[in-house]
Amino acid sequence: MAQVPQTFFDALAVRTWCGLALAALGRAREEIDAINVYPVADGDTGTNLYLTVESAAAAVEAVFAGHEAGAGPHEAGAGTHQAGAGTTERPSLAEAVRAMAHGALIGARGNSGTILAQLLRGMSQVLAADDTAPHTDGPGLRLALRRAADAARQAVAHPVEGTVLTVASAAADAAETVGAGTRAAGGDCGAVARAAYEGARAALAATPGQLAVLERAGVVDAGGRGLVAVLGALVETCTGEAPRDVAASPARGHARVEGTAGDEAQACAEGAAVPAGGGPAFEVIYLLEADDVAVARLRQRLDALGDSLVVVGGDGLWNVHVHVDDAGAAVEAGVEAGRPYRIRITHFAAGDVHTARGERPPAERVQRAVVAVVPGEGLAALYADSGATTVLARPGEPPASGELLHAVRRAHAREVVLLPNDAELRHTAAAAAEQARAEGIRVALIPTRSAVQGIAALAVHEPGRRFDEDVVAMTSAAGATRYAEVAVAEEQSWTTAGICQAGDVLGLIDGDVALIGTDVTATARTVLDRMLAAGGELVTIVLADEVPQTVAEHLESRVREAYLAVDTVVYRGGRQGALVLIGVE
Repeated sequence: MAQVPQTFFDALAVRTWCGLALAALGRAREEIDAINVYPVADGDTGTNLYLTVESAAAAVEAVFAGHEAGAGPHEAGAGTHQAGAGTTERPSLAEAVRAMAHGALIGARGNSGTILAQLLRGMSQVLAADDTAPHTDGPGLRLALRRAADAARQAVAHPVEGTVLTVASAAADAAETVGAGTRAAGGDCGAVARAAYEGARAALAATPGQLAVLERAGVVDAGGRGLVAVLGALVETCTGEAPRDVAASPARGHARVEGTAGDEAQACAEGAAVPAGGGPAFEVIYLLEADDVAVARLRQRLDALGDSLVVVGGDGLWNVHVHVDDAGAAVEAGVEAGRPYRIRITHFAAGDVHTARGERPPAERVQRAVVAVVPGEGLAALYADSGATTVLARPGEPPASGELLHAVRRAHAREVVLLPNDAELRHTAAAAAEQARAEGIRVALIPTRSAVQGIAALAVHEPGRRFDEDVVAMTSAAGATRYAEVAVAEEQSWTTAGICQAGDVLGLIDGDVALIGTDVTATARTVLDRMLAAGGELVTIVLADEVPQTVAEHLESRVREAYLAVDTVVYRGGRQGALVLIGVE
């Protein structure tokens, strides 16, 4: 049933919009992936947009959950204000839109997701300008849409028309026409949202006339199609009515044309100008902590290294996306500018996204693959060397179900063994596995609770065995591996070993705090002794980057001296959260 048009746009509307946008992109994801022929025909635009909005929605939910718990909003990034004694059960508009923008920024995937993150950031800059305002009206929403379009265009190094940038500008232009006649209409958020949607929809239909590669394929721009879905969710939020759907093709319906990668299709950024010849070999994405001056220099450096450059964010936190032939140089430029992290490097292999027409036959699915969540770059490399598809989990930033599902699809296998490697991810992994099964992929979820259990499971993995037998063997190996970790307490807390203070060294065995110490080496040794008291044949030690090698040397020496016939293997895990991970088999 249609609702009365929403005059105001508040925090609850932000929450509703994120949920509806996520649902809309979920429904349209496969269609958008299929029409993704520009800028590179890699078939992931819909998935990238979905993952970006999923991250934004999760950040908004965290703010609401914090208020409902009566302790103020969880920190959602720079600029989020902690509530004081007068905390209410609902966050302010400023808190909600800042959380949305920050969530999109840290979760942005691919060209399209990065640009969408900047669109949401542009909106938040207007909607959060007054910290005390409980809501905004139609004119405020108009200004937000204009700022969004301008911010996104400024973030792209070399904008081109016929892309999501064109669609965003058209939406803002159409929104500005609302209220030109009457003051009442100008204050109606529903009218503004509907005008923006219709303007975007018309611009999307015109994109094939602006880009030859779209016209040849008979499709509209994929990124623009995703933005129209997001704006459609805004209309439904403000009016209670879902707008009519949009066709993927202006005339012929759904279309996917393989091998249409002409010069236009080999450009390497949504909305970026088209280079001559083939595209670069690598896509490099990372979050970056840096100031504005350093980022300005970084833009110039990366623009000279490659193409497809999109840099979004601000207030000290940025998301950098570029396509280059020298991935190391792109990362090194980030190191010179500030602190890059969550670095993702994708190789555009032959037969993937930078091949000429007729040279990209459909890839044959492999029979079986392993997908694993890992807490650090070093472990990611270890798992990848063993043939696993990895999902990197940063401390405090667990992957969402959509990200795990994307990894399952990326593995391109008929059968997948999923290793969450974290007890807190069991429900997330189960949701991803269920969705993958609905798509015809046979998935077995092994409930590994630590990366060292995953290592044990991967060690006995044999793709040549029957699937059920392989899963049983991997499950048995993981279950036979006791796990522990050494970490530093972030705050005072009650634990099963007593009260710990911030800075104390905690020794956890099988997920429970077993002891509280002051020294990393001594605590790790005590943990190891307790575990080996029950027996064991192999000790696996994984050190974080900040832990000196002497810790491993001490533990190895302890095993040699006190436990005969027990082998030890040591790995470097990268920035993995826990200082030391220990597994005993």
